[in-house]
Amino acid sequence: MTEYRFDTMTQLLATGADTAQAIGAPGRPWMTHGALRALAAKTVASLNAMGIGRGDRVGMVVPNGPEMAALFVTVACGATTAPLNPAYKEEEFDFYLSDLNAKALIVQQGMETPARKVAEARGIAIVELIPGETAGDFTLSASLTGTPAHPGAAEPQDVALVLHTSGTTSRPKIVPLRQINVTASATHIGEALQLSPDDVCLNIMPLFHIHGLIAAVLSSLAAGGSVSCTHGFNAFKFFSQYDEVRPTWFTAVPTMHQALLPLAARNAELIARGRLRLIRASSASLPPQAMMDLEAAFHVPVIESYGMTEAAHQMASNPLPPRAHYPGSVGIAAGPEIAIMDEAGAMMPVGELGEIVIRGRNVTAGYENNPDANAKAFTDGWFRTGDEGYLDAEGYLRLTGRLKEIINRGGEKVSPLEVDNVLMDHPDVAQVLTFAMPHAKLGEEVAAAVVLREGAEPNEHAIRDFAGTRLAAFKVPRKIVFLPEIPKGATGKLMRIGLAAKLGISG
Repeated sequence: MTEYRFDTMTQLLATGADTAQAIGAPGRPWMTHGALRALAAKTVASLNAMGIGRGDRVGMVVPNGPEMAALFVTVACGATTAPLNPAYKEEEFDFYLSDLNAKALIVQQGMETPARKVAEARGIAIVELIPGETAGDFTLSASLTGTPAHPGAAEPQDVALVLHTSGTTSRPKIVPLRQINVTASATHIGEALQLSPDDVCLNIMPLFHIHGLIAAVLSSLAAGGSVSCTHGFNAFKFFSQYDEVRPTWFTAVPTMHQALLPLAARNAELIARGRLRLIRASSASLPPQAMMDLEAAFHVPVIESYGMTEAAHQMASNPLPPRAHYPGSVGIAAGPEIAIMDEAGAMMPVGELGEIVIRGRNVTAGYENNPDANAKAFTDGWFRTGDEGYLDAEGYLRLTGRLKEIINRGGEKVSPLEVDNVLMDHPDVAQVLTFAMPHAKLGEEVAAAVVLREGAEPNEHAIRDFAGTRLAAFKVPRKIVFLPEIPKGATGKLMRIGLAAKLGISG
């Protein structure tokens, strides 16, 4: 049984020794755990002086790096964090900031982003983050004063983090994650990887996703260890960063790992003099061949894990040696309980295929203001993941596919209906169905089947350019297929799943 040593972010940040390194970045001096605790106290006090307290939502548009990592953990000590992708377009910021009902938006000083215009138009206070010299250090500045309804340190049941998840409904759902959820998941990851104060993580994941926030940053701090945060993944910079930081582990999506493989051979000497003890993969299925190639190149175990936003990331993980880890398996339950359920809600025996369900301390209590989604997502206290799989006789989980229609583009999740709704605004488009097509490196790529209005001429570039003005780049379809009619199922419904195979296309 897991022993939970903390219920809140404030308690979690108390773990590390005062003078031990906590948050860093290549080329910059480290922030210590003691300094991080002081920053957390200062940040909560600053927010309280602005009238922002427990339960108030704070949007964050800050570049990847140590400041974003420190901002997340310190603001979460006294308010609700809402990290947003800096690459969003104006319309996307407008949707997310309004849907979140954000009380303030923190933006890095000097950063140009359409989020500023949206916040001003909606009357959302803008708070400037001014970076300090030490990695992760910052000051918050705003012409804003007030008295919060609930000042002081966050309590265990307070919401620490809100993220949107795109489902098969047209509207992205808000996932509120409480203090107990995120601190539990950080604990689970630490247990699975046997993290200690001696461990150093090199973070290459974006910090507006659950993977980077919890798996890289929070699990490191919970163990009293340290995390060095790059400004984003660059395969050609990775090995120089690796050599400088000397990490004991790193975590990434499979596409990042696959991008590193061709460069590993020419950096064999650098890898050999490092102190790496494991590599972690999550957020998409890691091809078995890639796992074996990575282990051969880095001479350490590659630990594949299974996570999702609603579980505050980790649900299952392959164990470290001497226990076996299998290519093609996402491992054993590593935090929540895991079971397999049929459509009617009955539990399936070992080896039988069904929907993966979870329950435990790290699992969200439910989507916000969405009773229909919650009724479908929870059965007898179990959360339905929407993924299909089975548990083998050893308790290892095998994924066989998704029940959901979300497109997983190298770890970036895309709602097909969101793309549909944008493309349908194009004057030439009469009907559209967005779907996943196979891609050799990304796993899946975004594609769309389009039926044009009468008299319109096919123009893939024009439609893609139109989508690019309304959607983040990763959501724009890379392939558009023009059809006289979109294939339908037996009931007359448009069928997303299997459409790429039916049309014989791939990326």
